[in-house]
Amino acid sequence: MSKEINIGIIGYKFMGKAHSSAFTQLPIYFGEDMKVNKKIICGRNEDKVKRAASQFGWEEYATDYRELIKRDDINVIDVTTPSNYHKQIVMEAIDAGKNVFCEKPLALNVQDAREMHEAAAKKGIKHQIGFNYRFVPAIRLAKQLIDEGRLGKVYHFRARYLQDWATSPDFPLTWRFDKKVCGSGSSGDLGAHVIDLAHFLVGDLKVVTGINETFIKQRPIIEGEGGLSAKAEKGAPLGEVLIDDATIFCGQFECGALASFEMTRYAAGNKNGMGFEINGDKGSVKFFFERMNELMYCDYTQDGLTQGFTRIQTTDYMHSYAKYYYPAGHVIGYADTFTCEMYEFIKAIKENDQAAPGFEAGVKAAQVIDAVDLSIANRAWVNVAEV
Repeated sequence: MSKEINIGIIGYKFMGKAHSSAFTQLPIYFGEDMKVNKKIICGRNEDKVKRAASQFGWEEYATDYRELIKRDDINVIDVTTPSNYHKQIVMEAIDAGKNVFCEKPLALNVQDAREMHEAAAKKGIKHQIGFNYRFVPAIRLAKQLIDEGRLGKVYHFRARYLQDWATSPDFPLTWRFDKKVCGSGSSGDLGAHVIDLAHFLVGDLKVVTGINETFIKQRPIIEGEGGLSAKAEKGAPLGEVLIDDATIFCGQFECGALASFEMTRYAAGNKNGMGFEINGDKGSVKFFFERMNELMYCDYTQDGLTQGFTRIQTTDYMHSYAKYYYPAGHVIGYADTFTCEMYEFIKAIKENDQAAPGFEAGVKAAQVIDAVDLSIANRAWVNVAEV
């Protein structure tokens, strides 16, 4: 696996920082052969991207993403921009024959996501989408238990993704409230992750129906895009919020299991409250990201005296990725999920294999999100396969 990897990253904020850190950490945890060259970082604000290049350890910076794409020495493009730029950048990178990593959601709608996946497949480049929660060792263990039949026939999947950063009406109208930029609110931003985990762990969703709400209809306008800690000046003019603040939907999988999902940015006290529970006829698992190194497992085949949930600490050498990190009990964190996903992406490029999750996973998530939106608009059940 000696192929040299030269990366150009587009975006330098939340995900740009996370990905930059992951590329730096790769050889530390996964060996010298995983070393990559952090060639160039791109952003529209020259002062800020210049500082980011220095802080994150990139050799160069640029303000025009096309500079990255046209360079012969760049063979990987990493897209961490706001969602409305994903399709444009990714399609140009594919056309230039670059391998592409793209943050979620893949696109603003399922039609665009399909075009991106089809273009990548036709060109034969390696592609991966940023569903980093798939790389949490506890979630990998849940997948293993399900695949081994230890939960038996799955009856229920219930998921939640709760945050509270938007609760105050004083929080400004950042790009995450602009439908033209983000496509959707809680359903796409938070829901994409748990929808993907549902697909990863249980299988494809068959039908869905949902409800959503925008609790605060207007917010203060600020200049620039802003982040999760943005602030508006006192007395700033107000703008309309055109996306959902919270979405709840239920559905059924192709395998017959039932599903429920709740996503909101208005759950006070929840900073990143992602979790799920899966119930089968032989057992159950529970996971809560704020205790990401633990999986709760109930073996329902045990007798009543010992039956119940057991807390498994997923930090020992036999758990996914744990052997690359620290001794048992020395936990990993959020940033490590990005290192693990980048390990799989870079390894796939070096071994000339297709990475997972590829763009097809982004298409499936977008398909469910669009199906939920359609169900809300029509107040009806929607068959996911027909969207």
